[in-house]
Amino acid sequence: MTQARTEGPISERVAARLAAIAAREPVLRAYAHLDPDAALAAARTLDASGDSGPLCGAVVAIKDIFDTADMPTGCGSPIHAGRRPGRDAAAVAAIRAAGGVIVGKSVTTEFAYMHPGPTTHPLNPAHTPGGSSSGSAASVAAGGADYATGTQTAGSIIRPAAFCGVVGFKPSRGLVSRSGLALFSETLDTIGGFARDVAGAARFIGAMAGRRDLVELTPAAAAPRIAVVRGAEWGPATPEAHAALEDAAGRFARAGAAVRNVDLPEACRGLLPVQQAVMAHEGAKALAWEVAAAWESLSAPLQALIEEGRGVDSRDHAAHMRRVVRAQAAMAGFFEDFDVVLTLSAPGEAPEGLASTGDSSFNRVWTLLGGPALTLPAGTGPRGLPLGVQVVGPIWRDAETAAVALWAEGVLAEG
Repeated sequence: MTQARTEGPISERVAARLAAIAAREPVLRAYAHLDPDAALAAARTLDASGDSGPLCGAVVAIKDIFDTADMPTGCGSPIHAGRRPGRDAAAVAAIRAAGGVIVGKSVTTEFAYMHPGPTTHPLNPAHTPGGSSSGSAASVAAGGADYATGTQTAGSIIRPAAFCGVVGFKPSRGLVSRSGLALFSETLDTIGGFARDVAGAARFIGAMAGRRDLVELTPAAAAPRIAVVRGAEWGPATPEAHAALEDAAGRFARAGAAVRNVDLPEACRGLLPVQQAVMAHEGAKALAWEVAAAWESLSAPLQALIEEGRGVDSRDHAAHMRRVVRAQAAMAGFFEDFDVVLTLSAPGEAPEGLASTGDSSFNRVWTLLGGPALTLPAGTGPRGLPLGVQVVGPIWRDAETAAVALWAEGVLAEG
């Protein structure tokens, strides 16, 4: 890595982050592309200009499915290796306008689906960091970036954030523009991000979305009404994960929250296969060019999903989407009695091995429903790796949901 001069506080901060990346990258492998010289040049420009913005001087990693005019966008696939977009994605342009300093492109799984890249867990390289936003979560956790972009189609923000012990924020679908993003699913894909605390995550999302209420987030003024949902139909979770959820719920109740154990409305049950079918059907359509031009270069798991998606005809897809609309209406009624849902972020700690990015079943239904979700670190499991709890709110109530998460973060920090 080039040793360029630093001048001023922003340049020094960026240089420190680059040093952290250089120290960890041989094992962590969080980046598909790094440009330290460009990052330091941008930092010196900010130091000289005196400009300010919500992200001024913050070091940002961009998931390698966002177009960047000055860096390649490979989408985690050999098909697009070295591809140079002509302009920035809208979210990337907003980050630059807010004063963010982009250091590079973080590793993504292949087309943000399941086939993993080389990134390892920042606390134990024998374990997965999760995915598909693998490099983004790992770099923030390892101190290489202040913020990082992510996307979620199934569980690609919340799960890796929980595994790596950072805050992940998946806002309402459509809050952040997807212009310039390599889409996988028109219905599901949502842009969000990673930070080390809730205020930072809200500031980052707010800067990308142009939302001052997130940039200037304050904790919920009153203790919230919390629905604890265990989601047994979504799959098994470890005893330690359940214990973390119970501990968090107990702390929130003692802090004054109205906490109730509830089930989701009937219309919201059995939605895991719906999310899978929607993802497969729309993924097969989105990757039509890659399928026609380079089928053999796609991984076996992605080929299998595309074949599955071809089996979902347009009438089935329309029926699934009508079911989603009914579920969203049911959740609107549900949230008349609650401010947020508290549930698991993942089944437990990050699993051992790098062949899989872990189970996303605790995230898929929330992604399908389209509302905001944040994961908060909530202790560690038996192997010393992080656990997380997930705060989910009503669609288009992002600032209110983040305010409850900020309140909850403060309660958890009290010990």
